[in-house]
Amino acid sequence: MLIGKELLEEKVKEAVKKSKERKFRESVEIAVNLRNIDMKKPENRIDQLVTLPKGLGKEKRVGVFARGETALKAKDAGADAVISPEDIDELAKNKREARKLVNRIHFFVAEAPLMPEIGKKLGPVLGPRGKMPQPIPPGSDPAPFINRLRNSVRVRTRDKLTFHAPIGTRDMDPSDVAENAIEILKAVESKYENAQQVVKSVYVKTTMGPAVRVI
Repeated sequence: MLIGKELLEEKVKEAVKKSKERKFRESVEIAVNLRNIDMKKPENRIDQLVTLPKGLGKEKRVGVFARGETALKAKDAGADAVISPEDIDELAKNKREARKLVNRIHFFVAEAPLMPEIGKKLGPVLGPRGKMPQPIPPGSDPAPFINRLRNSVRVRTRDKLTFHAPIGTRDMDPSDVAENAIEILKAVESKYENAQQVVKSVYVKTTMGPAVRVI
């Protein structure tokens, strides 16, 4: 393990203490700086969905591309948007509305048979934002996928040596935030065999507070 839970918990407490109270519910974020990697090579980049065991404190918005029974189940599960095949056509004609939807929704799932159509018509809007849908079997219950994604974050480096990810909110138990941070670090460990040499530094901070160095 790159960093022990006790140290992470201690640093989360410090970050919250150093950040003055705001009029909104601040998130707690982790920043990881990497080294010794050529990020020009796509195979060296991280692009992984991580489900946080203790939740985000603020649920992510999830949209579902579906029809028939799956669409009904998605509505029952409280999906933040349910997009039908007809809606896909309309959004393809109205790029402004498509961008508004994609910017509002954090994650999408889609019945697998709809994926080619989505890729063809909405790929240019979804792809660059890292929001291509996660395919699910046709006719399946989308509720478990929606619930998991509500507490997930995407760890994505692109071509940079630094990435940031939310790991909770300042009013959460620091122990829970630390546990979430460990899941993010596991994504780094699973990507690189020599994670100890690859990680240059790790910081935690609240949205508007100062960064506190962990290692």
